[in-house]
Amino acid sequence: MKNTCLFFLLTFLVSLNTNSALAQCEGITIESLSNPGPFNVETLTEADGIRNGPDYLGATIYYPTNASPPFASIAIVPGFTALPPTVAAWGPFYASHGIVTIIIGTNSIFDFPEARAFGLIDALETIKQENTRVTSPLEGALNLDQLAVSGHSMGGGGAQRAAVLDNTIAGVVALCPWLPNPQLSHQSPVLIFSGEDDTVAPPVEHADIHYNATPITTDKVLFEVANGNHSVANTPNGGGGSVGKIALSWLKLYVEENDCYCPLLKDDLLLNPSVASKVEQDFECELLGVEKQELTIGLYPNPTNSIVNLEILEDVQFELISPLGQRVLQGFLSGDNKQIDLSKFPAGMYYLLIEGQTRKLIKYN
Repeated sequence: MKNTCLFFLLTFLVSLNTNSALAQCEGITIESLSNPGPFNVETLTEADGIRNGPDYLGATIYYPTNASPPFASIAIVPGFTALPPTVAAWGPFYASHGIVTIIIGTNSIFDFPEARAFGLIDALETIKQENTRVTSPLEGALNLDQLAVSGHSMGGGGAQRAAVLDNTIAGVVALCPWLPNPQLSHQSPVLIFSGEDDTVAPPVEHADIHYNATPITTDKVLFEVANGNHSVANTPNGGGGSVGKIALSWLKLYVEENDCYCPLLKDDLLLNPSVASKVEQDFECELLGVEKQELTIGLYPNPTNSIVNLEILEDVQFELISPLGQRVLQGFLSGDNKQIDLSKFPAGMYYLLIEGQTRKLIKYN
């Protein structure tokens, strides 16, 4: 009798927890990633009293006026020879979704990525000081553990280098980044956008190398926009709006630590997107607050050149995702002999999705 009561109590608690998580995520949908978002936006400049940082030239802070603090923040820098207006559309977009954004200029329009990295770090210092400036509307309203960086072209390379130089940075969004011979040993989750037809920073010479140079222990995504040029990620509207939706979800997930955005990325935005010519991803997450009893899944052989066997007691649905983020196979596994045949697929890394879990499979010829 005691065991029966315990079972029903545990079932009830799990149900409460699950319902709570679902309620918490209610309203977080693809449609909620709109441009603009739900909040009104105002700006601050040096004329309003914000700090003039020595490692950058001029700044504008965009902030929400009717959202509830504390707020995450992101610093953004433009590319080589470019001025802040080239990336300015990100300011009101992020701020309208509750993320304070500082967009800076460079001391020289010819600054290389490393100088832009120092500029971004200096911009984050300005954000920190706004949190204590008595006359600032952001006084006490910022979460200083939730700071991110972003940039376009050399600014994107600088954003990645900033994460190497400052390990407190919680996230990176690199917009068609330019950075030769990258040294990118950092643990800040990084989202890299590139354009298929970019002739200034060709993906094969920059973005693709950046993704591979980022440690496998770092959560990362590479999203190449089909037919995109070097400016395809300069605004949230790039890729038919996918650029903004993915970037916002990435910051919400990893900087604000809101796991409700994980399904939007995994199940919608990065799953066989029509606007992408290539998607590579290496990150895992799960719904916030759901105490999920994970299935025990064994895979062998892995790597394999044909059949992979699954050791799992339950009958389950599965999906097989290609290295480009495309679903190439799906089905139902049942009975005692659960197998997936990879013999007809090209060699490479695949992602096996089962009951919300992701397992990597290596196929060789």
